[in-house]
Amino acid sequence: MKRKGIIRTIFRIIVALFYFAAGVAHLRSPTGFLSITPDWVPFPAQVVFLTGLAEIAGALGLLIPRLQKASGISLALYAVCVWPANFNHALNDINIGGTNLSWYYHGPRLAFQPILIWLALWVGGVINWPFRETS
Repeated sequence: MKRKGIIRTIFRIIVALFYFAAGVAHLRSPTGFLSITPDWVPFPAQVVFLTGLAEIAGALGLLIPRLQKASGISLALYAVCVWPANFNHALNDINIGGTNLSWYYHGPRLAFQPILIWLALWVGGVINWPFRETS
């Protein structure tokens, strides 16, 4: 395996672990996720539960070669769909577990979301940008 392939594989595993842990957190401790869910989201408890399952499924899919591209696309779309909850959390200064987080947390968190979207696509083998394609 070429060096680029090894690096992508390492990041694929890291991203899969991140999403798996986040999915488990959604299922085991939904309260914080419910509190940042925008009011316009219907059936918020069910949505938080389903997002946890989606994260776990996407994480596992990244580790199965024939499912990597579909999982990369799915996790990228997922990251787009949950971005409003992150904005809601930041803009409304929502307290989670007795803690209000400052813009030192929210600013980087919101700015990192496009990178997380790109990363899901890259580790899933959907895109190579900005890296050069090699034969």
